[in-house]
This record gives sequence, C-alpha cells and structure tokens, in this order.
Amino acid sequence: MRVICHSAENNIGSKQSVKCKRPVEIYVFIDPLCAEAWALEPILKKLYLHYNDVFTIRHVITSKLQRLNLAKGNKPSNIAAVWEHTASRSGMSCDGDLWFEDPIATPYAASIGIKAAELQGKHAGVRFLRKMQETMFLKKQNVSKEEVLIKIAEKAGLDIHEFQKDLHSEGAVKAFQCDLKISGEMEIDRSPSLVFFNNENIDSEGLKVTGQYEYEVYEQILKDIFQRDIQPKPLPKIEQFLSHYSFVAAKEIEVVYNMTCKEVETMMRKLALKGEVKCVPVKYGTFWRYIGKKNT
Repeated sequence: MRVICHSAENNIGSKQSVKCKRPVEIYVFIDPLCAEAWALEPILKKLYLHYNDVFTIRHVITSKLQRLNLAKGNKPSNIAAVWEHTASRSGMSCDGDLWFEDPIATPYAASIGIKAAELQGKHAGVRFLRKMQETMFLKKQNVSKEEVLIKIAEKAGLDIHEFQKDLHSEGAVKAFQCDLKISGEMEIDRSPSLVFFNNENIDSEGLKVTGQYEYEVYEQILKDIFQRDIQPKPLPKIEQFLSHYSFVAAKEIEVVYNMTCKEVETMMRKLALKGEVKCVPVKYGTFWRYIGKKNT
C-alpha cells in the first residue's frame, strides 16, 4: 500500500545538521486536542517496537495561533462529533461528552503544559503527553485547567515544583513558539503529520506524510528513507509489553501483535484471571492496566 495523494507525501526543505545516535529522525506533529493524533498511538508503538534501534521520535506541537482559542464557528458540539466518529472508527476511545460537560476554552494551556514537561527531559515529556491524552480522551477532564495539568504531571512522575514553575516560565513559551515556527517552516497544516529525515545525509530532503495511514505505509517509508535493508526486531512478549506501557488500549495490543479483537479479549481475560491485569472499561472499547505477576 502506498500514499498516492500529493497532500500525503511531499518533499520539504533540507534539515540542518543534528547530532543523533540513530540514523533516522521522525518529527511527529500533533495538536494536543486532536483525536486523530491519539488514534495514531497503536501504529507508533508498533513502529517503535520493531525499529527503535533505527529511528528517534520528536513530538512537535502544531496548533496554529489562530486556533489556540476556540473560534465562534468551531462549536464544542462539532468537536464532540469528530471525537466520537474518530473513536468509533479507530478503536481508540475519545469521549466527546467532555465538550458538553466541561469544554476546553484555551488549548494554549495544554500546549504549554507539554512544553513545561519536556523541560524535565524528552522521556518526561512523552509520559506527560500520554497521561494528558488519557486524562482528556478517557476521563473527560479539562486539560486547560492548571490543577488538572498538575495532577497529570504527578501521574507522569515529574518534579511537581519544577513543573509548576515551568508552566509560567518564558522557557516553556519559547519552546512552544519554536514548535510553531517549525510547523510553519515545514508547512504542516494537519494533525497528525509525520516528517522523516535521514540524519546520515543532512543534505537530503525530508519526507512528509499528512494524515493517518496503515502501519505498512510508515514502515515502507522508514525503509525507503533509511536506504538500507532493515529487518524488524521481534516483538516483546505480551507481558513485557504490558509491563512497559502499564496502561494500554485493547486496540493497541490488536495492532501491535496483529491479533483480532476477539483474540485480544480472550488473552487478556486469561491474564486477568491470573491477577496480572485489570480491565478498565471506557466509552469505546477497553483499556487494560498492568498489575504484575503475583508472588507464588
């Protein structure tokens, strides 16, 4: 399968030299409130598990300035409908009731929260982003509120004192402005978008993929831009996968391990009977929380 529309694949300008241990770097452009970006999570997980020795990921916030506060024409009911449709189509639950119960009026705050978390390191930023998505899409909590952002930071294991300070810092604002500048330079007009770079050839142009496609599309692009034959690493055992990520959607297991919905449910029910996982029902589908093996 290949991307055939011009909006899906475009060459963009050359990238400046970046010191990177892995030869390929993938810029993942997301809007924090974008349900489609959330729906991309299973595919990114599978790509990472198979090829994390080849590439690194950099998340870039792509919200445009004119969209940081909801326009009058962009009614909460419209956003709710998009969330619900994306959830039913993708299998990654998004509860649109948030937009009726406690609508997010200032997406800017969520973006600054992500950048404040990243000031504690790349991995801290990734953990915070995931917890923010879970809090917003699954628990219907308003991530524009500072008290909600602080709770997310706690769950992500961040230094809360530093996070609170960075939420109001010039550093977080500048980091966000840098993301917006990168988005503009790369002509990003949709979330999610991925841009692949070969760091071994800094004069080569990046490859931009706009929107969401099947896993095989991203895998082939990675192989093409790497310009050498690469084989996917074996996937970890399910228990290792669950232990590492702690809280995952049934859909994520389904995509990563090429299993049917019924196969995932059967396997997870067996683990639940052993007390290793706990089922967490959500509006669309199911999530599973890893508890761990009981001592015998």
